[in-house]
Amino acid sequence: MAPLVRAITYASLFIAFFLFFVPTQLLEWAGVSRPAQVDWVDLLGIGMVVFGLGLAIWCVLTFAVIGRGTPAPFDPPRRLVVRGPYRFVRNPMYTGAVGALAGAALFFGTWWLAAFAVGFFLVSHVFVVTYEEPALDRVFGSEYQSYCAAVGRWLPRRRAYQPDETRRTE
Repeated sequence: MAPLVRAITYASLFIAFFLFFVPTQLLEWAGVSRPAQVDWVDLLGIGMVVFGLGLAIWCVLTFAVIGRGTPAPFDPPRRLVVRGPYRFVRNPMYTGAVGALAGAALFFGTWWLAAFAVGFFLVSHVFVVTYEEPALDRVFGSEYQSYCAAVGRWLPRRRAYQPDETRRTE
């Protein structure tokens, strides 16, 4: 139960800051308010926000339950997580966050949030390539290398990854 509580706490802080506080500040600074009438683009944006947040939450729960850890770099999973959304893409949590930000940009019709989403993606990419991937390679070695060879960093695959069941991968 402790990994789940820690994961929810860290994720709530992350989501509150990067997906709520910063975008809200950008919208206020730019003088942007919600649309007076909702059209199909706004509905698409809402759908993207809901899907992106749902994906991010699914990732957090997967980290806690399967990985026995959290998404936070200072409290990482104890097991390599290749289940749930990680069967299709290696970084679904960042993908969900960027999708939610892009959806909010559509809903509010502002390039400020779109630019923030792009910046968030670029910073995430640099973090993944320079820190996360080398750290996972050091900890999980060939198990992680096999996973990387089969699953894309940002683009999802059509078929779910099936790890070698003879190893203790979850």
